[in-house]
Amino acid sequence: MASDDKNKTDPAAPPPGEKECKRMDIATLLSPRSVIAELRATAKKQALQELAYRAAAASGMHERAIIDAVWEREKLGSTGLGGGIAIPHARLSGLTSLHGAFARLVTPIDFDAVDDRPVDLIFMLIAPEGAGADHLTALARVSRAMRDRTLVEKIRASSNADAIYALLTGFARPQAA
Repeated sequence: MASDDKNKTDPAAPPPGEKECKRMDIATLLSPRSVIAELRATAKKQALQELAYRAAAASGMHERAIIDAVWEREKLGSTGLGGGIAIPHARLSGLTSLHGAFARLVTPIDFDAVDDRPVDLIFMLIAPEGAGADHLTALARVSRAMRDRTLVEKIRASSNADAIYALLTGFARPQAA
């Protein structure tokens, strides 16, 4: 009987993978060092290179591999979502976990965004090649954060990397009871 109980699924339990999704928050993707509060870039490529540099430092991957993968993804279609926000992302072989890098640009740049507006907030996400569901979950989490007007306004008003990191990592984090 005990073996039958092990094989039964709790109907109230989340579907497989849901537990991991709920635990994935922006704090698992970013480190304080991967946040740039005042990036002075004049072009998309320059901004992506600086973010790739930060992502390389956090992930241990080579900067060139990151920029090449992100640039290849950009060729498929811009990751400029509109509203001044872009979430460039790519999957890389050899990477073992998801990593992010964030920049608030001093001056918005052309990013070929869907609304043709320049971009001033960029969240780069890199994922292991086989991280299908986790990659999509992380993209959804970052996208949800970047659609929150209050959060975006606070980020745009800040010129302090630690404050921006705190804003991003505190977004939608469950509050202690």
